[in-house]
Formats: sequence, structure tokens, C-alpha cells
Amino acid sequence: MKKRLRYGLVGAGLTSFIGSVHRISASFDGLTDLAAGCFSRDSTKNRECGDFLRLDPDRVYDSFEEMAQKESLREDGIDFVTIAAPNDVHYAAAKAFLMHGIHILCEKPLCYTVEEAEELKALAAEHHCLFCVNYSYSGNAMVKEARELVRQGALGEIIDVKAEYLQEYLADDIGQTSKTMNAMSAWRKDPSVAGVSNCVGDIGSHIENTVACITGLRIKRLAAKLDYFGQPLDLNANILIELENGAHGVFSSSQVCIGHRNGFVVRIFGTEGSLEWHEENPGQLIVAKKGQPLQIYDKGMTYISPVAAGMVRIPAGHPEGYYEAFANMYKTWVNAVLKYENGEELTAQDLDFPDIDEGIRGIRFIHACVKSSREDAAWVDVI
Repeated sequence: MKKRLRYGLVGAGLTSFIGSVHRISASFDGLTDLAAGCFSRDSTKNRECGDFLRLDPDRVYDSFEEMAQKESLREDGIDFVTIAAPNDVHYAAAKAFLMHGIHILCEKPLCYTVEEAEELKALAAEHHCLFCVNYSYSGNAMVKEARELVRQGALGEIIDVKAEYLQEYLADDIGQTSKTMNAMSAWRKDPSVAGVSNCVGDIGSHIENTVACITGLRIKRLAAKLDYFGQPLDLNANILIELENGAHGVFSSSQVCIGHRNGFVVRIFGTEGSLEWHEENPGQLIVAKKGQPLQIYDKGMTYISPVAAGMVRIPAGHPEGYYEAFANMYKTWVNAVLKYENGEELTAQDLDFPDIDEGIRGIRFIHACVKSSREDAAWVDVI
């Protein structure tokens, strides 16, 4: 019976912010060992990263194809791979590892097109692989609590959604002709690497996933207006949505809203109440029930649901957030892979991580937004 998992990394080099987040978060619960990697297209940087992480030089690979092939033949080969490279790598790398029967945890967006996403889903089923897509905000304890309140009927019927994800870090790129004004986002604004969208693909997709996670509702259709401000890909987006139950809502994602650092806010309104969650204060959930005083739910308190309590890592009043949300996603993912590899039956709770179907839905959302905007904000079907 396996008690720990070996994993590999594609991307996540020494200068990668998200790469270090993945490595740290995967180690939180002591159930994983980083055993292999292909960290960079640059061979020197790739080797430097392997040395820094103290990996066996024979398991620092020049390509993810080589890594997938050789690791699958090792008796001590990796159990899963985390793909934390830029978007243009996701599809090819995921396909390579799936073909060798290795479980996948992939950064979002899953890939470029719906067709690619559907192919990966079929390959995962064919090769009996679990597949997680990194929509990490679903790992927050109070996002889980919000979902439980909706499931329990505390809000009544969902009738409206307001959600925004506002940043300012690309405000200086408005009207600039250079595609790389901000080095941090250079590849995100390059269609050959990022795909059809920057802002919606990078942060708007988190809105779609988190709203779906909380409400359990998919987007039926949408009307979007994307703003490019002289750049090859979008920097700003305003989106009208219609959910599958007939409710409507508004999503706003932006990287040019001065005064906002990482302003991700979700508000869900029902016939009996509402709730509000702020990513910059993730340990609290604002709950309003019809005819009652406004309530503030705090993570770590005895009144929150067992599901949310299971995501809390330190006592109430102590701040936790971004790394812990990632770690919670890894905790659920790793336990699922362990049970799967040990031949145990998986429950719905075991599989409570963002799966490939959520990744496919994210791709559909991104493409629908781009299509709608090109058609002067026409309504476009998503499902």
C-alpha cells in the first residue's frame, strides 16, 4: 500500500512564482516527494533548477516527452505530474503523460481549444488516469462553506450573481505598442503562447469556476465585451451571463483597474438570502438571510460545516489564504491518487477537486467570451 506519492514538474523553474507555490503547497501535508522535472526550455536553467532542488541529475529531463517515457518505465517512477508551464505547453505535455498512464495536475486554462480538451478527457479515461485542473480558489475553506450553504438551501433559489476580479498591474500597458511592456505578463499577452485570451483566460476563468463551484450552476449563454487597449490580447472584460436555471449575472475581470491588487469578489443572491466572499480576506464569508441581521462567518469556528472545517489548517483568527488553498487542492488530489493507486473505491468527497470537466467548461467560457466580443457583444451559447 502506497503511503506517499512521487511527482514530477513540467515548468516551475527557479524564477517562476507559480512554480514555487506548487512546490510549497504540494509539500504541506508530507505526502509527496518531488522526484523528477523538466523545468525550462533552456537546458542550463533546467539543470540549475534540478541542482537547486537536489534532484537526481538522471531525472532532470531535457523534454517532457523524454520525462514521460522514462518515468513510466522506472519501478520508482512518478505517480503524477504537475504541469505549471505556460499555456502553450499544457495540451502536449498532458497528452504525453496520459499516454504513459501518469495522473495529471495541470494549470489552467487546460489547453487552447475545446477539441483539445475533449481529447485529453478521452485519453484520461482510456489510460485510467485522474486529472485535476488548478482552479485553486475552490480550495478555500469559506468557498467550501459558501457551497454548503447553497446546497442546504440557505439562500433559497439563486436569482442573481455579481462577481469581479480586478487587478491594476497592466495599467501602464494601455495604448503602448510593445507587446512586452510588463515583463511579468509578456507571455500572457502573446497569442502564440497564451491562446485566444489574456485577461479572461487568466483571471476571468477563475470567476467562472468559483461561481460554478459555489452555486452548482453552469453558464447557459453570455454576452461579453473585451477591451484590448492596443495590445494583442484583452486587458479588460465585462460579461453578462445567464445561468442554466434562468438567473442572470455580471462578471467583470480586469488587469487595468487602478487601486485594485487582487480584488476577487463573489456575491451570490437568492430568494432567501445572499453571501459574499472576498479573496483578499478569504477567511470570512458575509451571509445575509432575509429578515435577519447581517452575519460574518469565520473559518475555524465550530459553526462552519465539516466540509469547510476540513480545509482549515490553523486556529480561527490566524490568517491563511493563497498557499493554503493550493495545499487544500493538493491534499484532496493526493489522497484521491493514493486511494486510486491502492485500489480503493473513490467517493464523491475524495474527488472534490477541480476535474477535467471543469477545465473543459473553462475553455468553453473563454472562447464564448472572445466570440461574443468579436460579434459586438452578441449572446453566445456556452452549453
